[in-house]
Order: sequence, then structure tokens, then C-alpha cells
Amino acid sequence: MKQHKKTVLLVINCLQGGGAERVVLTLGQGFYELGYEVHILRFKPLVQYDLSPNLNYHVLKFKPYKLIPGAQRRDQIFARAVDKYVSKNIGQPDIILSNLDRADSILSNSKLPNITYIIHNTVSLLYKFNKNHDAEQLKQRMIDIYAKHPCVCVSEGAQKDFIKSFGHITPTTAIHNPIDKESIQKQANAFVPDYQNYIIHVGSFKDAKRHDVLVNAYAKTDQSMPLLLLGQGKHKGETERLVTELSLEDKVIFLGFRDNPFPYIKNAQFKILTSDWEGFALVIAEALVLGTPVISTNCPSGPSELLPERNLMPMGDVDAIAAKMQQAMSNPQAFHAPFDEALLPAKIAERYVEFTQNL
Repeated sequence: MKQHKKTVLLVINCLQGGGAERVVLTLGQGFYELGYEVHILRFKPLVQYDLSPNLNYHVLKFKPYKLIPGAQRRDQIFARAVDKYVSKNIGQPDIILSNLDRADSILSNSKLPNITYIIHNTVSLLYKFNKNHDAEQLKQRMIDIYAKHPCVCVSEGAQKDFIKSFGHITPTTAIHNPIDKESIQKQANAFVPDYQNYIIHVGSFKDAKRHDVLVNAYAKTDQSMPLLLLGQGKHKGETERLVTELSLEDKVIFLGFRDNPFPYIKNAQFKILTSDWEGFALVIAEALVLGTPVISTNCPSGPSELLPERNLMPMGDVDAIAAKMQQAMSNPQAFHAPFDEALLPAKIAERYVEFTQNL
């Protein structure tokens, strides 16, 4: 008798931009390597990544449901459509992994079994619980969602923050994001960038990444290496203005979004991260795969779980960051750090299987 192949379903709003979207595809590959049939369901057709033929892709459009009044009612009605679609087209998955707030809210209304949320962020910082006057109301809404199913947080820091923010509302664990070493190394050899002896920063121009701190710190160094900024986002315009104000137009290069950032990371002298918060700091692990030295702010959460103390800098401290950048410009290899093979996709997928089986 043919043995039933185990099935995993990963759910996310779309596959455009962002680290979480890439994590979903890499984790899917990890489950495929374990022998699972892997399905990815998204609610917008947008795709910004090459999709592996090993996985099965589904789109159930949320857009038509936007006409339904009331966010919670809308999510309840759409959840019924999701349940019906999954039952008809996939069957009953052994594991369902929900990613990011849109999917989490919808799947909190689902009747499907075996759902686990993946918490990709440090929630208190992402949602500004300390600065948001609607914080208690927002917290209660999130507790209503996340108490429904177990949660996997992408770093120990993110797990501690989740419990501190919401209490022990559901079983939680910390499992780092998977890193597809082979794929990254292959992509990194696709071309050689036109730049040499440069520093690289990869990340969206959004609040958490603190491009303002990065550029101000870089201005205080001798600028002996150009600074390449790879990414797009809402703060790009003001970062460009800051570069002009500091007369750094010849030294700071805006690369925009690139489908394949890895050749730029591989050929950099070192990589820098100046974030105020991360979920896991995926870009650090990806740089380590390529043997590129990394310096980073010691932000919650992720960097201190991936890098030795000498590679870390205090958040928001322009002078300290400038000093560390200057050291790294003089001797990049002093900040080299090893890649942890426990982050390979199949090993991370195994940890998800263990967690969900032991609930």
C-alpha cells in the first residue's frame, strides 16, 4: 500500500519583497528535502522571486473581499473561503504555517487543524507598543489572534519579546530562519558587480533600518570605501537628501531593489546593519554563508545570536558606529564570523516538525 505523503502548507499575503517572503520559500524547500509535499498559498498574485518547481503554488485573491464592511467580519468570511479552498485543492495538511499579520488574522478564524503562526518580528517594536496611544486595544486584538494557535518565533529575542508583550497565551518556541546555503552561493556567482572595495547595506528604507544613522556615521569616517545601499522603501527620498546635505553623493551609491543581491554581498569588503530592531536579521546569516564580514547594531533581536560581541555596536550611537566602520575599513577580516550549518533548510524544517508533533 502506498504510504500517504505528508503535506505542509505555508500561508502568506504575497511573495513580493521582504525577508519573510524569502523565508517562506526557503522553509518550503527544507520541507521538500524532508519528503513533504509542499504548498504555498498567497492572497495576492504578486511575485518577486524565482519560484522553485519543487513546491506547489496557490493564489486565492483577497481583493474581492475588501468590499465587505468591517475588518474582522471580512477576515471571518475570507477564512471560510480559505478553508474551503484548502480542503478542496490540498486536502488536510499535516502542518499549516501562517506568516505575517494578514495571514495570521485570517487563519485565527480558520477551522482547519494543525495551524502554527511564525512570528517574524519583535512585536513590541514593530507595533510601537510604548509609543502607540491605542496600544492596549491593539495588544488585545493581537492576543485574540495569537492565543488561538502555537507560535514559532524566529529568534530567542523575538520569543522573549512576544511573551513579555502578551504573556504565556500559547505554546511558543524559537527557531531561527533557514538559510539556503547552496542556492545563495550559486546566486552569488551570477555576476561580478561593477564596484570594488565597498561597504554594503541591504534592507528596505523603513523605520527599523535607520539609514539616517548609517549615513551620518559613514560621514564621520574617512570614506575610504564607497557605501552601497541596496533596497527600496518610504525613507529612500529623505536618505538621498541627507546624502546631498553631507556632500556624499560621490561616495554613497543607491542601487535600488535587486532580484539577486548576493553578488553585491559576496564582493563587499564588509556588510553593515544599523537597525533598531530585527526579527532574525536574515541578511547577517546570508552574508556569513558568503564569507563576508558583518558588523551590526546589537538590536533586538537576532544579531547577538549570530555574531560575536566584537562585531556588535550600540544602537543609534553615530560615533560608536563610525568608529567600528573605520576599524572594519582598515581590517575587514577582523570581523569575519563562521556560518552555523544548523541553519540549513532541512535542519530548520526538522525543528518545526518536532515542535508541532510535541504539542
